[in-house]
Amino acid sequence: MSTGVLRLDRQSWVRVVNIGVKVMLLAAFAVAIFVPPEAVQGKAMGFRAPLFLAPAVIVPLLARVRGWDPYPHTADALASAPFLLDTLGNLFGFYDNFAVTDDILHALNWILLVAAYHAFRFRNVFDRRNAVFLGYGFGALAIIWWEIMEWAVSEDGFGGAGGLALTYEDTIGDLALSSTGGLVGSVLAVWVLGPGRSVDR
Repeated sequence: MSTGVLRLDRQSWVRVVNIGVKVMLLAAFAVAIFVPPEAVQGKAMGFRAPLFLAPAVIVPLLARVRGWDPYPHTADALASAPFLLDTLGNLFGFYDNFAVTDDILHALNWILLVAAYHAFRFRNVFDRRNAVFLGYGFGALAIIWWEIMEWAVSEDGFGGAGGLALTYEDTIGDLALSSTGGLVGSVLAVWVLGPGRSVDR
């Protein structure tokens, strides 16, 4: 049996994209930390770095320890992409200059995050049943805990991020946008990354 994600993982262009995402993420944090532009002042980039770079390190380690073959290039790239987009949004001042940036990235990043979940799942699971709702649930849990973490950081000012201006409306909006993005990402990922229909019969 095979799934769409296993076929993608064997494609050389997916490997190139994965490497490109990681190189750009590392470069973005190198700039943000060592030659920070004014746009990232007070954004706690040093605090974000280990958290945002963690997937780019953990996935290769797991792949090596578990002996994954083919290497999970699709999942690896999708897991790092949201952190790259968020970092670039801060680095280029999009968050400060375009209010809609936060809304767009909450939806888009959760599409990518849930797609990453399915990219890992469909390497071992060859059944589409309930997959959309499992991905949707994963995305919903992820945004709930993300908002809890943002609140904790804002309250404590941990890592110099106490300047986060969180409001009830902002939190509810983020929950709605991210969970909706998660649903869209789940539907798309099941369609593209899951097994063919013939496998389900």
